[in-house]
Amino acid sequence: MHKLGRGHRDKVQQFMAITGTSEKFALQALKASDWNLEGAFDLFYSQPQIRSIPDSRHLEELYQRYKDPYTDMIMADGISLLCNDLQVDPGDIVMLVISWHMKAATMCEFSRQEFFLGLQTLGVDSIEKFRERIPYLRSELKDEQKFREIYNFAFTWAKEKGQKSLALDTAIGMWQLLFAEKQWPLVDQWCQFLQARHNKAISKDTWSQLLEFAKMVDPSLSNYDAEGAWPYLIDEFVEYLSENGLIHRSS
Repeated sequence: MHKLGRGHRDKVQQFMAITGTSEKFALQALKASDWNLEGAFDLFYSQPQIRSIPDSRHLEELYQRYKDPYTDMIMADGISLLCNDLQVDPGDIVMLVISWHMKAATMCEFSRQEFFLGLQTLGVDSIEKFRERIPYLRSELKDEQKFREIYNFAFTWAKEKGQKSLALDTAIGMWQLLFAEKQWPLVDQWCQFLQARHNKAISKDTWSQLLEFAKMVDPSLSNYDAEGAWPYLIDEFVEYLSENGLIHRSS
Protein backbone atom coordinates (compact mmCIF):
# COMPACT_ATOMS: atom_id res chain seq x y z
CA MET A 1 0.00 0.00 0.00
CA HIS A 2 3.09 2.24 0.30
CA LYS A 3 2.92 2.87 -3.48
CA LEU A 4 -0.48 4.52 -3.18
CA GLY A 5 -1.03 8.25 -2.82
CA ARG A 6 -2.22 9.54 0.54
CA GLY A 7 -5.82 10.01 -0.65
CA HIS A 8 -6.02 6.41 -1.87
CA ARG A 9 -4.36 5.09 1.31
CA ASP A 10 -6.93 6.93 3.42
CA LYS A 11 -9.77 5.37 1.42
CA VAL A 12 -8.30 1.88 1.85
CA GLN A 13 -8.05 2.43 5.61
CA GLN A 14 -11.63 3.77 5.80
CA PHE A 15 -12.96 0.84 3.78
CA MET A 16 -11.15 -1.71 5.94
CA ALA A 17 -12.27 -0.04 9.18
CA ILE A 18 -15.95 -0.02 8.22
CA THR A 19 -16.21 -3.37 6.43
CA GLY A 20 -13.66 -5.41 8.38
CA THR A 21 -12.21 -6.77 5.13
CA SER A 22 -8.59 -7.35 4.20
CA GLU A 23 -6.35 -4.78 2.54
CA LYS A 24 -6.32 -6.96 -0.58
CA PHE A 25 -10.11 -6.90 -0.89
CA ALA A 26 -10.27 -3.18 -0.04
CA LEU A 27 -7.89 -2.47 -2.93
CA GLN A 28 -9.90 -4.68 -5.31
CA ALA A 29 -13.23 -3.04 -4.40
CA LEU A 30 -11.87 0.51 -4.62
CA LYS A 31 -10.12 -0.11 -7.94
CA ALA A 32 -13.29 -1.72 -9.35
CA SER A 33 -15.27 1.38 -8.35
CA ASP A 34 -12.65 3.79 -9.73
CA TRP A 35 -11.67 4.78 -6.18
CA ASN A 36 -15.17 5.94 -5.34
CA LEU A 37 -15.64 5.01 -1.67
CA GLU A 38 -19.45 4.86 -1.83
CA GLY A 39 -19.25 2.72 -4.97
CA ALA A 40 -16.87 0.34 -3.21
CA PHE A 41 -19.29 0.07 -0.26
CA ASP A 42 -22.13 -0.71 -2.68
CA LEU A 43 -20.01 -3.45 -4.25
CA PHE A 44 -19.24 -4.91 -0.84
CA TYR A 45 -22.82 -4.91 0.42
CA SER A 46 -24.28 -6.20 -2.86
CA GLN A 47 -22.17 -9.36 -2.75
CA PRO A 48 -23.24 -11.46 0.24
CA GLN A 49 -20.62 -14.11 -0.46
CA ILE A 50 -17.80 -11.77 0.54
CA ARG A 51 -19.38 -10.71 3.80
CA SER A 52 -19.13 -12.62 7.00
CA ILE A 53 -22.34 -14.59 7.53
CA PRO A 54 -24.06 -13.41 10.72
CA ASP A 55 -24.24 -16.00 13.48
CA SER A 56 -27.93 -16.77 14.14
CA ARG A 57 -27.19 -17.34 17.84
CA HIS A 58 -25.76 -13.85 18.11
CA LEU A 59 -28.74 -12.42 16.24
CA GLU A 60 -31.05 -14.15 18.73
CA GLU A 61 -29.07 -12.70 21.65
CA LEU A 62 -29.40 -9.21 20.17
CA TYR A 63 -33.09 -9.70 19.53
CA GLN A 64 -33.69 -10.87 23.12
CA ARG A 65 -31.86 -7.79 24.42
CA TYR A 66 -34.28 -5.45 22.65
CA LYS A 67 -37.48 -7.52 22.56
CA ASP A 68 -40.53 -6.26 24.43
CA PRO A 69 -41.18 -8.40 27.56
CA TYR A 70 -44.86 -8.83 26.71
CA THR A 71 -44.87 -9.45 22.96
CA ASP A 72 -42.60 -11.02 20.33
CA MET A 73 -41.64 -7.63 18.86
CA ILE A 74 -39.09 -4.92 19.41
CA MET A 75 -41.13 -1.88 20.46
CA ALA A 76 -40.31 1.75 21.30
CA ASP A 77 -38.38 0.99 24.50
CA GLY A 78 -36.27 -1.64 22.75
CA ILE A 79 -35.51 0.71 19.87
CA SER A 80 -34.53 3.40 22.36
CA LEU A 81 -32.09 0.93 23.94
CA LEU A 82 -30.77 0.00 20.48
CA CYS A 83 -30.18 3.69 19.72
CA ASN A 84 -28.32 4.04 23.01
CA ASP A 85 -26.13 1.03 22.13
CA LEU A 86 -25.47 2.41 18.65
CA GLN A 87 -24.71 5.84 20.14
CA VAL A 88 -27.22 7.59 17.88
CA ASP A 89 -30.19 9.79 18.76
CA PRO A 90 -33.61 8.15 18.22
CA GLY A 91 -34.50 11.08 15.94
CA ASP A 92 -31.37 10.59 13.80
CA ILE A 93 -32.20 9.94 10.15
CA VAL A 94 -29.91 6.90 10.21
CA MET A 95 -32.67 5.10 12.14
CA LEU A 96 -34.92 5.57 9.10
CA VAL A 97 -32.20 4.03 6.91
CA ILE A 98 -31.92 1.09 9.31
CA SER A 99 -35.72 0.62 9.23
CA TRP A 100 -35.57 0.69 5.42
CA HIS A 101 -32.99 -2.11 5.43
CA MET A 102 -35.21 -4.08 7.79
CA LYS A 103 -38.25 -3.41 5.58
CA ALA A 104 -40.04 -2.42 8.78
CA ALA A 105 -43.81 -2.10 8.36
CA THR A 106 -44.32 0.42 11.16
CA MET A 107 -42.36 3.18 12.86
CA CYS A 108 -40.93 2.26 16.30
CA GLU A 109 -41.51 -1.46 15.76
CA PHE A 110 -39.39 -4.33 14.45
CA SER A 111 -40.79 -7.83 14.11
CA ARG A 112 -38.46 -10.77 14.71
CA GLN A 113 -38.33 -11.42 10.95
CA GLU A 114 -37.63 -7.77 10.10
CA PHE A 115 -34.84 -7.56 12.66
CA PHE A 116 -33.16 -10.82 11.59
CA LEU A 117 -33.41 -10.17 7.85
CA GLY A 118 -32.21 -6.57 8.22
CA LEU A 119 -29.11 -7.53 10.17
CA GLN A 120 -28.39 -10.44 7.84
CA THR A 121 -28.59 -8.07 4.88
CA LEU A 122 -26.09 -5.77 6.57
CA GLY A 123 -23.83 -8.63 7.61
CA VAL A 124 -24.14 -7.67 11.27
CA ASP A 125 -24.37 -9.95 14.33
CA SER A 126 -22.97 -7.77 17.11
CA ILE A 127 -23.56 -4.24 18.30
CA GLU A 128 -19.92 -3.42 17.51
CA LYS A 129 -20.34 -4.47 13.87
CA PHE A 130 -23.65 -2.63 13.73
CA ARG A 131 -22.00 0.54 15.02
CA GLU A 132 -19.27 0.18 12.38
CA ARG A 133 -21.94 0.14 9.66
CA ILE A 134 -23.37 3.54 10.65
CA PRO A 135 -21.06 5.59 8.36
CA TYR A 136 -22.03 3.39 5.41
CA LEU A 137 -25.74 3.73 6.24
CA ARG A 138 -25.35 7.52 6.28
CA SER A 139 -23.53 7.42 2.94
CA GLU A 140 -26.54 5.71 1.34
CA LEU A 141 -28.55 8.93 1.71
CA LYS A 142 -26.17 10.58 -0.76
CA ASP A 143 -27.10 8.05 -3.45
CA GLU A 144 -29.98 9.58 -5.42
CA GLN A 145 -31.75 6.29 -6.15
CA LYS A 146 -31.43 5.03 -2.58
CA PHE A 147 -32.60 8.38 -1.22
CA ARG A 148 -35.70 8.12 -3.41
CA GLU A 149 -36.38 4.59 -2.14
CA ILE A 150 -35.88 5.66 1.49
CA TYR A 151 -38.08 8.73 0.95
CA ASN A 152 -40.93 6.65 -0.53
CA PHE A 153 -40.50 3.98 2.16
CA ALA A 154 -40.88 6.66 4.85
CA PHE A 155 -44.50 7.39 3.89
CA THR A 156 -45.77 3.87 4.56
CA TRP A 157 -43.46 3.39 7.55
CA ALA A 158 -44.58 6.58 9.31
CA LYS A 159 -48.34 6.47 8.77
CA GLU A 160 -50.75 5.04 11.30
CA LYS A 161 -51.79 1.42 10.82
CA GLY A 162 -54.90 1.14 8.65
CA GLN A 163 -54.65 4.72 7.35
CA LYS A 164 -54.13 5.59 3.69
CA SER A 165 -52.80 9.08 4.38
CA LEU A 166 -50.04 10.41 6.59
CA ALA A 167 -50.96 12.67 9.53
CA LEU A 168 -49.87 16.25 8.81
CA ASP A 169 -47.68 16.67 11.91
CA THR A 170 -45.91 13.39 11.14
CA ALA A 171 -45.46 14.33 7.47
CA ILE A 172 -43.96 17.70 8.42
CA GLY A 173 -41.52 16.03 10.83
CA MET A 174 -40.47 13.53 8.17
CA TRP A 175 -40.03 16.23 5.51
CA GLN A 176 -37.88 18.32 7.83
CA LEU A 177 -35.74 15.27 8.56
CA LEU A 178 -35.41 14.15 4.93
CA PHE A 179 -34.97 17.54 3.31
CA ALA A 180 -32.42 18.61 5.90
CA GLU A 181 -30.36 15.84 4.27
CA LYS A 182 -31.31 16.83 0.73
CA GLN A 183 -31.20 20.55 1.53
CA TRP A 184 -34.34 21.72 -0.27
CA PRO A 185 -34.44 25.50 0.44
CA LEU A 186 -38.24 25.70 0.44
CA VAL A 187 -38.95 23.03 3.06
CA ASP A 188 -39.74 25.53 5.85
CA GLN A 189 -42.10 27.53 3.62
CA TRP A 190 -43.77 24.30 2.51
CA CYS A 191 -44.41 23.26 6.11
CA GLN A 192 -45.69 26.73 7.03
CA PHE A 193 -48.04 26.66 4.04
CA LEU A 194 -49.45 23.28 5.04
CA GLN A 195 -50.14 24.45 8.58
CA ALA A 196 -51.72 27.70 7.42
CA ARG A 197 -53.77 26.50 4.45
CA HIS A 198 -54.09 22.72 4.40
CA ASN A 199 -54.22 21.31 7.92
CA LYS A 200 -55.18 17.85 6.64
CA ALA A 201 -53.47 14.49 6.23
CA ILE A 202 -51.06 14.05 3.29
CA SER A 203 -51.82 11.66 0.43
CA LYS A 204 -49.31 9.25 -1.08
CA ASP A 205 -49.47 11.17 -4.38
CA THR A 206 -48.60 14.49 -2.76
CA TRP A 207 -45.79 12.84 -0.80
CA SER A 208 -44.15 11.26 -3.84
CA GLN A 209 -44.68 14.24 -6.15
CA LEU A 210 -43.12 16.69 -3.72
CA LEU A 211 -39.76 14.96 -4.12
CA GLU A 212 -40.05 15.36 -7.89
CA PHE A 213 -40.98 19.02 -7.43
CA ALA A 214 -38.02 19.63 -5.10
CA LYS A 215 -35.71 17.90 -7.58
CA MET A 216 -36.99 19.41 -10.82
CA VAL A 217 -38.17 22.93 -9.96
CA ASP A 218 -35.66 25.63 -9.13
CA PRO A 219 -36.15 27.18 -5.64
CA SER A 220 -36.84 30.52 -7.38
CA LEU A 221 -39.63 28.73 -9.31
CA SER A 222 -38.19 30.18 -12.52
CA ASN A 223 -38.86 26.91 -14.36
CA TYR A 224 -42.20 26.09 -12.68
CA ASP A 225 -44.89 25.19 -15.22
CA ALA A 226 -48.38 26.09 -14.03
CA GLU A 227 -49.77 23.73 -16.69
CA GLY A 228 -47.70 20.82 -15.39
CA ALA A 229 -49.33 17.79 -13.81
CA TRP A 230 -48.50 18.70 -10.20
CA PRO A 231 -50.98 17.84 -7.42
CA TYR A 232 -53.30 20.74 -6.60
CA LEU A 233 -51.58 21.20 -3.23
CA ILE A 234 -48.25 21.96 -4.88
CA ASP A 235 -49.93 24.45 -7.25
CA GLU A 236 -51.54 26.11 -4.22
CA PHE A 237 -48.14 26.25 -2.54
CA VAL A 238 -46.70 28.19 -5.48
CA GLU A 239 -49.63 30.65 -5.27
CA TYR A 240 -49.08 30.98 -1.52
CA LEU A 241 -45.41 31.87 -2.06
CA SER A 242 -46.34 34.51 -4.62
CA GLU A 243 -49.19 35.98 -2.56
CA ASN A 244 -47.00 36.34 0.51
CA GLY A 245 -44.08 37.83 -1.38
CA LEU A 246 -41.89 34.87 -0.45
CA ILE A 247 -40.94 34.38 -4.07
CA HIS A 248 -41.17 36.61 -7.13
CA ARG A 249 -41.95 34.90 -10.39
CA SER A 250 -41.86 36.50 -13.80
CA SER A 251 -45.22 36.27 -15.51
